Amino acid sequence: METKDTHCSWPRPGEAGPGPAEPPRRRRPARVLPRREALFVLVVAALTVGLWFAPTGFEERLPADAVQVKARVLAVDDAHVRQYGIVREGEQRVTAEPLSGPFAGRPIVADNLLLGKLEFDKVFAPGDTALLVLSLRNGEIVSAVAQDHWRLTLQGALLGLFALALAVYAGWTGVKAVLSFMFAALLLWKVLVPLFLRGFDPLFVVLGVLAVLMAGIVFLVGGLSRRSLAAYLGSLGGVAVTCLLSLATSRGFALPGAVMPFAETLLYTGYAHLNLGRMFLAAICLGASGAIMDVAMDVAASQSEVAAHHPDIGPWPLCLSGLRVGRVVVGTMATTLLLAYCGGGLALLMVVMAQGVPLVNVATMPHVAAEIANTLVGSFGLVTAAPLTAVAGGMLLRGRARLATGRP
Repeated sequence: METKDTHCSWPRPGEAGPGPAEPPRRRRPARVLPRREALFVLVVAALTVGLWFAPTGFEERLPADAVQVKARVLAVDDAHVRQYGIVREGEQRVTAEPLSGPFAGRPIVADNLLLGKLEFDKVFAPGDTALLVLSLRNGEIVSAVAQDHWRLTLQGALLGLFALALAVYAGWTGVKAVLSFMFAALLLWKVLVPLFLRGFDPLFVVLGVLAVLMAGIVFLVGGLSRRSLAAYLGSLGGVAVTCLLSLATSRGFALPGAVMPFAETLLYTGYAHLNLGRMFLAAICLGASGAIMDVAMDVAASQSEVAAHHPDIGPWPLCLSGLRVGRVVVGTMATTLLLAYCGGGLALLMVVMAQGVPLVNVATMPHVAAEIANTLVGSFGLVTAAPLTAVAGGMLLRGRARLATGRP
């Protein structure tokens, strides 16, 4: 009796033979980065909380007997307000009721001085919410000033909505982005500004603060990875080039530091010893740093994706891929800087246009020349950050791709 060999390896008619045996796949080692990233997030969160409670050293300049309260405006008296065309001068009497604190529910008459400057003057109406500054003596109100409209409620609501939108859209990355936002804001307010006021060299201060700030932002959002390291190195290089170029062109632009808003006011408040010229150069580096980080992270992220899909890619092709992406990104980001600075000086451009001032005169005006310097010098930082990131990513991410697949 003939038996059927069920273990025959020959193919049946019409069937293809077995293909070549696939090499066994090596399992990726278990990732330990999430634990390290969680620890890093906790460290940055602790630093953020510490910065929130850290004193700046300038709190003692506030009067000890001054109290700030939120109040609802009940009535206004414009009898001493004089109208001159579109501006107002004089004193508006505001009757307001504090909404919290020991004086809650007690009507208080506050002064609102009008200087005839639209950018500083504020006019209240019944139903508005105002910030009152109360001067006390022996626990009683001596005088009150309607400082400004109360905007913290709306600002807090927008900040919360922004954080929620980031968390919903980007998940854990969005939460880290919100933390990096708060860390950067507190680092600027609690470290950079006080050091400027104490007379430290603005350029060295801004370089040191940006090195810490960019590390927090890049490694929080991008994670503790070689991709983030490449973006961080490219960002540092772009900011360094921006600072060096601002120093090299400062004499040619011949721009006084007083061209910055409120710079003259700063001198008159007891800080005439400050070097406003160096502060202006530091402001150029600070203003361009955000766009530089964006360019560096875009290039590094694109290289990371290429390396993940093509593990055998070498450092030079990966570098070329980053350079090609950087060309496109830099082109749009340079325009972004132009639009940002033009948005801040739009009213000035309209004034000179309305008066028929020639373009040559406009370009040499101090305020316009300052914005041109910001745009051009910052754009050089962008152009430099892209290739630096591409080179760093080509060296770092190529090694990461081969390590992930277990290839030598």
